[in-house]
Amino acid sequence: MTYAIDGWFAIEEEGVRLLGTRCPACGTVCFPPRHDSCPDPRCTSTDMEVFRLPRRGRVWSYTNACYPPPAPYVAAQPYEPVALAAVELDEVGIVVLGQVKGLTVDELTVGMELELTSGPLADGPLVWMWGRAS
Repeated sequence: MTYAIDGWFAIEEEGVRLLGTRCPACGTVCFPPRHDSCPDPRCTSTDMEVFRLPRRGRVWSYTNACYPPPAPYVAAQPYEPVALAAVELDEVGIVVLGQVKGLTVDELTVGMELELTSGPLADGPLVWMWGRAS
């Protein structure tokens, strides 16, 4: 299996999980994962731990991508617009942007619950996506 971005998410028995990091000193959670120092300027820790982020969250904002991405990105032919959502993850409060699978912008609303899933990009690698919560 080829991931679009190795080390940022994993497919496990219970489903797709984003992999972030958490600072053991101050509790700061971040995505994408960091492996150097804590991003909180008040913290001096340099020991970030890998942390499996919650699979659910609520739509914070959304839009549609009506134009294909420029090279070197590969777009499906013919190109069909996709919905993108910024989702605030339950329990940790960080916002993660991703493509929405199986929903259009007309079906999305701010505050709507979504669940992490995955799907292939036009050139084949898997990436995380947001889908209707089950």
